[in-house]
Amino acid sequence: MSRKALTALVLATAATAALTACQSGKDTVDSKSSSAPKAGKTTKPADPFAGLSALEIADRSMKATTGASSVHLKGDVEDEDAGGRIHVDMALSTKNECTGTFGMGASGGMELIKTGDTIYMKYDEAFLREQSKGESKETVDEMVSMLGGKWAKTSATGADSEDIAGFCDLDTVLEGAEDAGSGGSASPDATATAASSATRAGTAEVDGAKAVVLKLKDGKDRYTLYVAAEGKPYLLRMVSTGKDTGTLTFGDYDKPLTVTKPTGEILDLDALGTQTT
Repeated sequence: MSRKALTALVLATAATAALTACQSGKDTVDSKSSSAPKAGKTTKPADPFAGLSALEIADRSMKATTGASSVHLKGDVEDEDAGGRIHVDMALSTKNECTGTFGMGASGGMELIKTGDTIYMKYDEAFLREQSKGESKETVDEMVSMLGGKWAKTSATGADSEDIAGFCDLDTVLEGAEDAGSGGSASPDATATAASSATRAGTAEVDGAKAVVLKLKDGKDRYTLYVAAEGKPYLLRMVSTGKDTGTLTFGDYDKPLTVTKPTGEILDLDALGTQTT
């Protein structure tokens, strides 16, 4: 599984592309949701984004999100490059560590831990069989017998581990998101041909946290971003519809991430010369 498929879950093929195009296109502001409270009104909390356009809010959100030291990502998205729907439930940090699970459709999944220079993986049988399509039954059965439901490890610096190791690094996963929010990554051609819009769409709650809702349009694709309305304007949720539909929730920003290696017997894939990706 390539890092491109995995990072599709975290702005690479959804929010990043949308924000890049939107920054170059039209910016429509919902005056009801963005205006400051009228004088004398004390029953409603002040709008933390009063006077800001939808794209300005998105820009602040991208800067806050990319500046976090850790985050927990949870959700799923359809990704054509990966050949199905990807599910992820991962905590990762800028210290290049991660822990959690990911899978594809109904074809099982795997647990993943990276700490230091070592990656630990535990695949279930369904995932192994799906990823081994085209191999002989004897080869697949042998792989399932060797790896199914067991922890294995490999060096994070190996050529075969580069994609997974990159996904465990928060800086790598969110690379380019801040530029997308500010329009810094838009090419002249993109600027000339962008036909996008961004609007504020009221407020909502994401796991109990208050959020400002942004609606983004990029051609036939539609994105909804939920930006924290209290504290730092972190991105709390992203919903995309179009080529790669899905929902991804962001949480536990800057929460210390404790990652410990598995206990018990661990198969050393490097010693076996087994390719892991």
